[in-house]
Amino acid sequence: MSRKRGRAKRQKNKLQQQDYMSEDNVVIDFHSSPHNDPYPPSLSRKPPSIQYQNQAKRLKPIKPKNKSQDMFMAAIKTHTLIFGLGPAGTGKSYCAAAMAAQALISGDIDRIIFTRPAVEAGNSMGFLPGKLDEKFDPYFSAFKSCLISNAGKGVIECALKNGNITVEPLAYMRGKTFNRAFVVLDEAQNCTPEEIKMFMTRIGEQSTVVISGDLSQSDIRCYSGLHDAICRTHAVKGVYVHEFEYADIVRSDIVKDIIMCYDDAEHKMQKYRSDCG
Repeated sequence: MSRKRGRAKRQKNKLQQQDYMSEDNVVIDFHSSPHNDPYPPSLSRKPPSIQYQNQAKRLKPIKPKNKSQDMFMAAIKTHTLIFGLGPAGTGKSYCAAAMAAQALISGDIDRIIFTRPAVEAGNSMGFLPGKLDEKFDPYFSAFKSCLISNAGKGVIECALKNGNITVEPLAYMRGKTFNRAFVVLDEAQNCTPEEIKMFMTRIGEQSTVVISGDLSQSDIRCYSGLHDAICRTHAVKGVYVHEFEYADIVRSDIVKDIIMCYDDAEHKMQKYRSDCG
């Protein structure tokens, strides 16, 4: 009799715990994707798409801050491969993160994949301790902040935990295929032509790929793969190249003035070198 009472008590506690968990403010429903299920019906594992019901309802609609951002975000909706070029502060990463979060929440994709070349600006910080994802976290933090501002911290943390948002170093991409994914390659001006070719040939079915960068801020001494890729692929069907200008900088007025001063000085220096050469 005591064994039966113990079993009944444990079952009661389990039901109470389930009731408590169901009262969570964030309702997360991992349901099967209706698109191109690659797994047989006998297997329970299927490509997950996420519907963050209550959390998504509380979020503000994603709105571009100017006409240029509106055009960039519209291009992301209608093209497979989108290049976003322009100076710092124009919202290239913000727009890409906003569209990626929206696609994940709506279930249009199964994963967000973020990558960038592991090139540091200025002096190297040296060896970074920890596992691979921990080593790459400093490069992901800015984009993660953009995702959180568009989808909320709870949604993004849960998606990271469940593998619906992944961070992968560019050097480890060879042999992979992007299917039903929103892929962002940031700071692409630091890619070599070989790296960016390898990356672009990973594009699979039902995916959107955004490559963003600023050609004036390259930290590599060789020819930029971003410039090379645009020259080669700009006329390909499904490819769109969007260029932001100084007037599109939304970070702050002082950032716009600083960038214009540096670029103006650089142009004058190039003219001086050509005249003296």
